[in-house]
Amino acid sequence: MNTIEKYQKYVTTSFVPSIEPVVFDSAQGATVTDTDGKSYIDCFAGIAVSNAGHRHPKVIQAAKDQLDKFVHAGSYIYHVPQVADLAEQLAAITPGRLQKTFFGNSGAEGIETALRLAKTFTGRTEFISLTHSFHGRTNATLSITGNYQRKKRGGPYLPGIAFAPAPYVYRNPFGTDDPEEVARRAAEMVRWAIDFHTSNDVAAFIAEPVMGEGGIIVPPENYFKYVKEILDERGILFIADEVQSGFGRTGKLFGIDHYAVEPDIMVMAKGIADGFPISATIAREEISDCFQPGEHLSTFGGNPVSCAAALANLEVMRDEDLPGQAASKGDQIMAQLQEMMSEHEMIGDVRGKGLMIGIELVTDRGDRTPAAKQAGAIRTHCREKGVLLGVGGQNANVLRIQPPLTINESELEQVLDTIGDGLSSV
Repeated sequence: MNTIEKYQKYVTTSFVPSIEPVVFDSAQGATVTDTDGKSYIDCFAGIAVSNAGHRHPKVIQAAKDQLDKFVHAGSYIYHVPQVADLAEQLAAITPGRLQKTFFGNSGAEGIETALRLAKTFTGRTEFISLTHSFHGRTNATLSITGNYQRKKRGGPYLPGIAFAPAPYVYRNPFGTDDPEEVARRAAEMVRWAIDFHTSNDVAAFIAEPVMGEGGIIVPPENYFKYVKEILDERGILFIADEVQSGFGRTGKLFGIDHYAVEPDIMVMAKGIADGFPISATIAREEISDCFQPGEHLSTFGGNPVSCAAALANLEVMRDEDLPGQAASKGDQIMAQLQEMMSEHEMIGDVRGKGLMIGIELVTDRGDRTPAAKQAGAIRTHCREKGVLLGVGGQNANVLRIQPPLTINESELEQVLDTIGDGLSSV
């Protein structure tokens, strides 16, 4: 029985619509190699995780060094310097007054912590989220997720959640393609959601600075500024979900850095440790200190090996200017994809920041009918030609390009050529 057959027999995978029939044997940089010796350019990076590249030597060495000391220490003791050192560095690099960090193991756990902090600090119980959003797979994080495809057959979900329209320029309920108008009107819908869909007991508004699972939706430049003004008028906290957009992915260290807005709470995971499992929920000091003894804990939170890897990963981010690399490479890809639009009518929209790029496919540019089947076929074509892509969006019609930030120019050219061939063949 081979690995794929064992997966099918013993591993729960029914929740995945289609699994790439690739069994990894090794990986390095932006390349993965399967057990048959075939190499692939990884343009999805484990869902935007391996930002510094697979097996970056500095990250691997830091983890190995820590393994020789100890692997686990409970979160109720101070004898883990890596935790304190990482928290100190996160306080230095995150926006504004964010200072104290709670460490967990996954993005969903980090979001759960943020929700709990917001409730405890404000004494309020309700939240505003966005349509098309995704925040995790637990009951609470699905409750604030604005995508029924992720939520079906899982309810009932938590009460006290209201949704405002995502600032989705290509598809919005306002009948306009003007980014500034979408920014203003979508922000006003946050006010509308508070006034008409809550009991005026809102603790926080939560949003991804760039929406990943929703199809790489990039909010217009002024959107978060307008929303923050509304929140500040009412004493509502802003939670930035940087799980997917953080650590250089968008061309800046964090996605929210593009918008010059200071969150009250920020959640990080995925790219924080280049593949080692860890999440970090950072908040202003007075917010973090609102927990009382016994109100929160994580057995494996702040794992020393993951923290050591994360510290090394931050060093790599600085030394190799990975955000800058993402910005310049992203500009290059976006320019070439814009040119490809004239050749391929199936491309309805190209959008992104840094190396977080979405290609929305349609069967008709006039009515913007989602081309989900074609997106799946192109993903298969690319895999067969040695390129691994993601597919996302509410309608599963958005090709997602999110490679390691260390991907080189020749690899990028191969990726674009392969996507172009796929568009032509489909």
